[in-house]
Parts: sequence; structure tokens; C-alpha cells
Amino acid sequence: MTKTRIQNLNIRYYTPSPPNPILNLIHMDRGSSLDDDTSVHLQINELRKLSETCGSNTIFEPQSSCEARECNAESVPSAPVLRAPEKKLTLFALRLSIFEKSATGLGTLGFIWATVVLLGGFAITLDKTDFWFITIILLIEGTRIFSRSHELEWQHQATWSITDAGISSFRALRSSSHILIKAVKQTFNSLSLIRKPSHNTREVTQVDHLHVGRWNHSRTPTRTWISSDVPLLPYGKWVFLSRNISKVLYWLQLLSATACVVLSSTRLVNHNYGEVQKGDSDKRNRQSALNIFYALALAEALLFLTEKAYWEWKVIYCKLLEEVNKECELGPSGMVSIKRFFYDAYSRCVNGSIFDGLKMDMVTFAIDLLASSSPDEQLIGARILRQFAISARYSDDTLQKIGVNLSVVERLVEMLNWKDPQEEEIRRSAAEILSKLAGKRQNCLRVAGIPGAMESISSLLQTNRSSGDGADEIGEKNLILDHANYSFWTFNHLGLLILKKLACDHDNCGKIGNTRGLLPKIIDFTHAGEKLLRDKNVAPSQILTVKRSLQLVQLLASTTGATGKHLRKEISEVVFTISNIRDILRHGEKHPTLQKLSIEILTNLALEEEARERIGGTGGVLKELFTIFLNQGMPEHQNQVRRSAGEALAMLALESRANCHRILRLQVLERLIAALEFPMLRVTAARILRNLCTYRGSDCFYLLKGVIAAAPTVLKAIMSEENKLQEVMVGLAAQVFKHMTSNESSIMFERAGIKEEELTKALVQILEKYRHPSAKVPRIRRFTIELAIWMMHDNVKNVYIFKDLGMEKELEGVLETTAELESFNIFSGSVGLSRHTTAIHSLVETALNLLKDQ
Repeated sequence: MTKTRIQNLNIRYYTPSPPNPILNLIHMDRGSSLDDDTSVHLQINELRKLSETCGSNTIFEPQSSCEARECNAESVPSAPVLRAPEKKLTLFALRLSIFEKSATGLGTLGFIWATVVLLGGFAITLDKTDFWFITIILLIEGTRIFSRSHELEWQHQATWSITDAGISSFRALRSSSHILIKAVKQTFNSLSLIRKPSHNTREVTQVDHLHVGRWNHSRTPTRTWISSDVPLLPYGKWVFLSRNISKVLYWLQLLSATACVVLSSTRLVNHNYGEVQKGDSDKRNRQSALNIFYALALAEALLFLTEKAYWEWKVIYCKLLEEVNKECELGPSGMVSIKRFFYDAYSRCVNGSIFDGLKMDMVTFAIDLLASSSPDEQLIGARILRQFAISARYSDDTLQKIGVNLSVVERLVEMLNWKDPQEEEIRRSAAEILSKLAGKRQNCLRVAGIPGAMESISSLLQTNRSSGDGADEIGEKNLILDHANYSFWTFNHLGLLILKKLACDHDNCGKIGNTRGLLPKIIDFTHAGEKLLRDKNVAPSQILTVKRSLQLVQLLASTTGATGKHLRKEISEVVFTISNIRDILRHGEKHPTLQKLSIEILTNLALEEEARERIGGTGGVLKELFTIFLNQGMPEHQNQVRRSAGEALAMLALESRANCHRILRLQVLERLIAALEFPMLRVTAARILRNLCTYRGSDCFYLLKGVIAAAPTVLKAIMSEENKLQEVMVGLAAQVFKHMTSNESSIMFERAGIKEEELTKALVQILEKYRHPSAKVPRIRRFTIELAIWMMHDNVKNVYIFKDLGMEKELEGVLETTAELESFNIFSGSVGLSRHTTAIHSLVETALNLLKDQ
């Protein structure tokens, strides 16, 4: 009994419509959606998600290591265990192999019985009819039994290169299990298709190219034969192709089994084996021996036909393969993969133990194919793994199996470098699998740890900048668009997506920054001109590219420690970084998500003093930030963008005399003071004003004289608010009152309706409340002491009020609980940056001396 019945799958190959890889990539990027000016809900969700992703913390507060890097890496809870659909196929293969081996056993027994007992013992005494019946049956059964392995090999070769010739080969391989005429018709169809020279090109035929598209092509070996296309004889090649011989063997199996049933039944029914004369001992047992032989032959043939009927029922009528393919979500073209998986499982059950096929599963099967040197096997393996990796039902289990197998990850990374157009789908599938794999936190380091991984991922990004004519100029940026035979844009998206997910890990950020030429490539993708940003009909993929590149740069710029410092330096030194961001701020009002990401990049880059000066010195950046921050016409759902712009401005004014001077020249002081009245803008406006007052330089003192108008608002906030808002208002008050005379300050207290005694009491209460430094308001005790010192200098009566309220005791308590937390203006994670020029110890001692001296 042979396996040529596998040919009776009768699978119809439906040509899938060409997929839209860009839309698939949009859905893959679950952490973010495209900006669309027609969908307010989408914008709200986008900004809300960005807000949640980045956390409510800012660089003005320290963050713990677990909070410092929020990311979109997938850490989805384990899904319920699902039954693997391929179990149906392995169980089916097991049952078929039981029929197969039983029939083979009976056939072997009948063969031995005939050769040893009948032909050996009764060869001379057999009738002519029985002799020829036995001989024909033996030839049929012997051929079937002893040629089984060869027939399996033919069937193996018939399907092993099924994807090489694309849809044409598959149609040539289809066999009908219903009518022999249909099989002949298919053979003639294959003749017309095979004659077309489809190998070594990306098209099988012009018609097939239109329907199948470039995704259904794979590389064809040029130096070796495809086993299924080997012409065994020089003439009649279409008949003697190895894949067509498997069809012949299939039908011979059916005919031989039918012939065996007819011959055996005829002799058993007739029961005419010749007369045995009395006393003829040589023929005494001939009748029994013949009955046993014909019964064995009949049983063997019936078992085979039963197996065949079971096969037909499950495959043709129950459509088992189509059902499994649907559950595996492999799509119409996945029938090729399902057929080959089933064939391998059945081969194992027949050639070895009947239980060997039960050990197979689709993921392991695909992994084995991926490691093959055959383009066909690589393509099928890549298709299966890709589909399982992006499937919501099977992704967890699939990614776990891939992630723990380092050789598979290395193979996928290696495939990213395959730039042959005929290997496009393999490369794309490998990139999609890696993009999902990198989304799992535990796999980030495994992927990035492979030697050359970053260079391979960088090869996906295709944006060439021509070399300049000399060292005094930079070449023009040439953006590579999709070619008719290659989707460069798809690989750009995938490359950025993989890098974005890898950048969720601190160590990987360093590797990205150290990869030669990668940062300039990434920054080139952040470019978006006025036409792109304001075009209502812009392709979603173009906005998605800009968005992903901005997300990636934002992750790199927000890296903490020495790695982050190096990355911010490298990013800011690329001459296009800040100008690209400025264009988005200036023309991207329809894309607030892009604006917010751009502003966050500026905020993080401004952690470095050199980058801060570069940003402020780039024309129009400060102006565009103020336009966004003070734009009262912005929709409410874009308030987060305004708040981010305020934080960026506060950072740019920090310890930068030049930037403070640039801001003051924009004549926005009055509008900043007015912003203190708006709840959403109060904190950031107060920070900007405080930094302007602190780092303005002596030449700008009179330019800031108008800031005293903010005093009533600030005083009211100190008395009525708490936490972060109270902290920034106390800090602002300590600087604003330095611009006033004693009379002016008294007037401001009257306007606010607050007495100085009430303020002194409020300051003492703040110190009582915060007996220890707070990570949420790390500077509140410092600012409180600064304001208290000014009040004691301004009015001697305040010294006695502070004494009576127990200020001296609170200050001594501060001395015992000071921490490094209170020594910095800003933080990168849990690392303090921009240390205050005056230590908090010195401020406390100054205040205590004022109390004691008086």
C-alpha cells in the first residue's frame, strides 16, 4: 500500500488578491494609529495614549527605574490554551497509517504464502488458470509492497517544489479523484502552462502576475534542477516529469487494488481449483492453500480500498485540509503548506512508528523549513511563521517557541539582508516576525544581541543621500519609493517598527546609536514638508513613516545615563534633526500627535546644554513652540500638545541666558502672565517665567520688570493650591519679588487680598507638611526657604513672625533630612541634572542666621 493516494487531495488553488502590506503594518503597530484630520476620536485616543505611555511624570521630577521607560512593548497576559488545528491532520495521518500498515502486512503475508506454499509446493500441480491468477496477483502486490518507498519518494518530489513555479505548477499538480478524464484534462492544462518560461523571472505569466502579485513569487535555483520538473526522458517531457509520474502511480494503485479484488473474488466465488483424484496426496491441500491466498489478497485489497474511501470522505467531502487551513488562518495560499505538513506527518507514520507523526506541529515544521537551503522551503516556513506570529490566537505560543530558539532568530535576522527581488516575500515575512518578536520584552535583548543584528535591521531602511561634491556641502536626500518589482516603502516601515520596539530597552538604545549610519537614516524619515503635512489626501503610510521615526527618536533621546547623554549629543549633531522638527511644528496643525512627539524630542534633547543652545539658535523653533503653547483656539483634546510645548520652553530657558534673551525678544511676557490664570497652562507657564527670571542675565532685568504683574495670581495660588502647582508658584514668587521694591510688594499683597502674616504662616505649614523630600515636588522646600529669606530681608517684622511660628525648628529639621533629590532642577530617570548653584544647606543656614541675628 503506498502513499501515492496523497495525490488525491484535489485542492483548488485560489489566487489571493494582492495584500496591502502598508495597511497590514498599520494594524501591526498596535501601540499607535495614524493621524487623520477627519477623525477627532482617533486624535483624542492617540494623544491620550501618548500621555499614558509617557506617563504623567516629567523631566522636572525623578522617576524610578520601572517608571523611567514606559513603552509599548507587548506584555499581554497569557491567552487560554487553544487546541492546535494541525492535531486533526496528525490524527488523520495516524489512522491512515494503521490501514496502510495493516494492508501491507496482509500483502506481505500473502506474498510469502504464495511463493513458499503455492508456487513452491504446488507449482506443478496448479491449474493453468490459478497459476496465472496467482502470478498476476503476486506481481501486483509485490510491486506495491516493495516499491512503496520509491512511490513515497515520487510523491515527495511531486510536492516538494510546489511553490517554485507558482500557481501554474500547483495547477499542474492537481489531481482529480472523481473522473479519470478530468485528470487527463489537467495534464494537458499543465502542458500549456509549463511551456511558458516562468523560471528565473518574477512572473509565471502575465495573467498570473496581475492576479497573484509579487508576493507569490520565490527564488528559483539557477544552478540546480527542481526535482519536480526533471524530464526523465528526452521526448514527451510533459508526460515524464517527476511530478506527473506521481499521478500515474496514483491511478495504478487504484487499478491494481481493483484488479486484485476482481481476481481474488472471482476465484473464491467460482471455487474451481480442479479435481483432486483419490489417493493424490500432492494435491490434497491445494484447495485450502488457494483459499487462504485469495482471501489474503482480497483482504489486503479491501483494506486498501477502505483506506481510500476513508481518505476520500475526510479530504474531499469533509474538507479536512480546508478546515485546518481556515483554523490556522493561513489564507487560500496556505493550502500548499497544509498539504505538505500533512504529507510529512503521514510519511513519518508510514516509514517509522505510527505515532511519529503525532509529534509534529506547524510551528516546528515551519522552523525546520526556514533553516533549509531550498527557496521553496524557506518561503513556506516564513509564510507559516509570519501568519502564526501575527495571529491573535497563536502568536504567544509561536513567539515563545521562536524566542527560545536562538538559531531561528539568527536565521530571521540573516534574512533581513536578502535584497534579491525574488526573495522579497521571505525577507518581508522575516521582518514582520521579528517586529512581533521584538514586541515581547524578554526577546528584545535576544534579537539585539545577535552579532550584526542592528546592521541587518538598518538594511531595511532605504533612504539614500547623495554624496556632496565636496566637504563643504551635504548631498541631497533621495527617498526611494516603491518599485514595480519591490516594495521599499514596506521595508522602511518594518525597519522603523522593529527599531522602535527594540528601543524600549535601555541597552538596545546604545546599540542603535553605535550602529554606523543608522541615526542619520532614522532622522531622514522625520522630514515632513508643508505639502505633506497639509495635504488632505496624503497617503496614510507617509504619515505613519514620520510618526514611527519620531517615536523612535523620542525613545532614543529619553534614554537615561551615560548612554542617553551620548545619544542626545549624536542626535542633536545631525544637522537635519531640529529643522525637521521645526517644519512639523510649523505646518503640522492637522497632526497633533506628530507635533507632540516632536516637542518631546526637543524637551529631551534640551537636557544637554549644547543641544539646548542649538535648538534655541535654530530660527523659528521658539516662536513655533510659543504659538502652540499660547494658542487658545486649539481643540480641547489637543491640550496635551500645548502642555508639552510649555515644558519644552521651560527646558530651553533653563540655564540658558541666550535662550532667555531670545524668548523675551518675542514679547510674550504678558501672554505668559495671562496663562497663569488657565488651569491647564499654569504649571508650565510658571516654570517658564521662573527660569526667565532666574537665568535672564543682568542686561535683561528691565525687560522682565513687567513680571511683577503676576504677583497677585502667584500669591493666591500659594495660599489655595498644593502639590506641584504650589511648588512652582512658590518658586516663581521667590524670583518675582526680587524685581520689586518694598512698596511695590506691599501693593501686590493688597491686590491679592493677602497679608504677609498669612503668607509666612503658609510657608511654615509647607515645611511642616514636607518634613522629608518628596519625589513629586522635589524643590518645594528649597523654594519655600528662598521665599522666606526674601521676606525676612524685605521686612524685619517677618523675622519675628517666623520665629513665633516655629520656623527655626522647621529649618533645623530640614538640615537633618536634606537629600540629593533637592539639589537638581531636572532629572533623567533617577539621575539628577542641572545642579542648583546654591546648596539647600546654604539656604537653610542663611535663613537661620537671619532669624538668630534679629
